[in-house]
Amino acid sequence: MNKIIYPPDFLWGAATAAYQIEGAWNEEGKGESIWDHFSHTPGKITNGDNGDVACDHYHRYPEDISLMRQIGLKAYRFSVSWPRILPAGSGIVNSAGLDFYDRLVDGLRAANIEPFITLHHWDYPKVLYERGGWINRDNLPYFADYAAILTKRLGDRIQHWTTFNEPGVIAIDGYISGEHAPGIKNDWKKAMQVTHNLMVAHGLAVQAIRACDPSLEVGIVLSQWGVDPASDEPADLAAAELSWNSRETAFLHPIFRGHYHPQMAEALGNNFPEVHSGDMALISQKLDFLGINSYSRSVIGAQGHISPIPGSEYTDMGWEVCAPAFRRLLNRLNHDYHLPPIYITENGSAFPDNLSPDGKIHDERRLDYLRQHFTQVRLAMQDGVDVRGYFVWSLMDNFEWGHGNTMRFGIIRTDFDTLKRTIKDSGEWYSRVIATNTVE
Repeated sequence: MNKIIYPPDFLWGAATAAYQIEGAWNEEGKGESIWDHFSHTPGKITNGDNGDVACDHYHRYPEDISLMRQIGLKAYRFSVSWPRILPAGSGIVNSAGLDFYDRLVDGLRAANIEPFITLHHWDYPKVLYERGGWINRDNLPYFADYAAILTKRLGDRIQHWTTFNEPGVIAIDGYISGEHAPGIKNDWKKAMQVTHNLMVAHGLAVQAIRACDPSLEVGIVLSQWGVDPASDEPADLAAAELSWNSRETAFLHPIFRGHYHPQMAEALGNNFPEVHSGDMALISQKLDFLGINSYSRSVIGAQGHISPIPGSEYTDMGWEVCAPAFRRLLNRLNHDYHLPPIYITENGSAFPDNLSPDGKIHDERRLDYLRQHFTQVRLAMQDGVDVRGYFVWSLMDNFEWGHGNTMRFGIIRTDFDTLKRTIKDSGEWYSRVIATNTVE
């Protein structure tokens, strides 16, 4: 097998999110988030799981940093719990919450691991939600205030700042499918207003971070799936293109072109969001990097979404394994938009894990998934896409939102009964990739 070599400064990392790993949901002054409330609501989460303890990272972070170091991670992407910093979403700062992230960042720095911070990965303060949440424009400046608080405290040790993780999931899964907090279903009007207001909040936070320290690098993380036509027939090609333009451009177009795609506006009709004067200029200010989260693709024909694809492998999430689609996606993004440098901020797979008699987890399917996707990203780089780093999702098995503890994405196994961590074969393999900067 040919060796695939990466640039010497390529940044290899892993990613997590606060609610999925921290636990300590009501300790040391932390406020309640909408995910605390949602996961405590009967019937919302598989098996009645919740994030009250999760991986107990809040107490076990030194052990987790040690495991990162053992694997050889060059970078670690994590999110901050907003209500851990501001229990009511605004107002009084919880110093104990800031102290935790201080310790975490210092620990990462001591281990020579570059911290990548995400301000918001879905655990919105419940108090603000009760005051209208993301739909209420009066709440948007609070996100900028929160960004400034963190920047002033941690900006001396963190260079890379991300405003939101996958804002589209907040809107669609929170207000259309209802699978995520706050659990509202089939309200396209609210979903699209949330979509727009999230981008306004993003713009305000970018300004707040740069006002504190203009030398910091600021970006956003978007979830993007490639869209492939079911065939080369004109009707299928047109359907796939319409699907891309009306859905996958929702954040890309406003951020990088300063307006919504016309086909998206047409598809939304009366559900098009209210846009205030100056919004688009605020949304489309220049970024220092773009994070891309991608796991699979959509196959679209004139008859709609096509699934399953004959002959394809699927993960436990029901997502097709199709690594070449990742290369096509990156090339399309690079062709359609004038982008800053890209980081792959999430990519990984959920497969069943079995603890072998030797005490190891031989997760060959996850390992092979990563190998395929690493390879396709390197090919995209050779095509001319400026990818600077890759964060595997996830560092460890964690609370996987509506699926609870049933979906295992980690390169480290978490035993949810004992909280014991075990590096899987995929983690050992990743360690060799990082050490040699090579995929074989």
